[in-house]
Amino acid sequence: MKLTTTLNNIKSHNPCKWGWEKLLRYLDKTQSDDDPLDFKTILESNGLNDALWCFRSLKGHDREIRLYAVWCARQVEYLDKSGVAKATNDISERFANRLATNRELKSASDAARDATGDVTWATYAATWATYAATWAACAAARATCAATWAACAAAWAACAAARAAGDDARDAQEQQFIKMFCTED
Repeated sequence: MKLTTTLNNIKSHNPCKWGWEKLLRYLDKTQSDDDPLDFKTILESNGLNDALWCFRSLKGHDREIRLYAVWCARQVEYLDKSGVAKATNDISERFANRLATNRELKSASDAARDATGDVTWATYAATWATYAATWAACAAARATCAATWAACAAAWAACAAARAAGDDARDAQEQQFIKMFCTED
């Protein structure tokens, strides 16, 4: 699917000054408008983090965003030897496909939180540099799906050991982003 937004939609969510100005320069514009803006252009201009941040300017694509967040979390779920991350990702994916209930989602979220302990912001900050795309996808999904957030949190708790694979993971996340959000069906 080829997702589009507009500069006005992005601006309504208060983007950071640096990213906003960079996008305007890339588009050779000085102000926002309602012209369709595809996510591939945002990706090319500002990179994956900003493209993922711009998900908040969309309406009606919660399922696809959730599935992308789960895809990202699945890339590191093998690091969790307890299997909680996989189980949480499975429930989150089923929920995105309307095959799991809110109760199942909450239960998976609680299990992930119990298994990972009280995950602190410091834990997230420590892994931010390597898995920023996963974080951004999770943050975008958090607004619409707390359990997807929990799935990402469980994967985050396990991904500290995967820092060396960060570049490959980021490339894979970018390719999956393009596949899911920047191509015609």
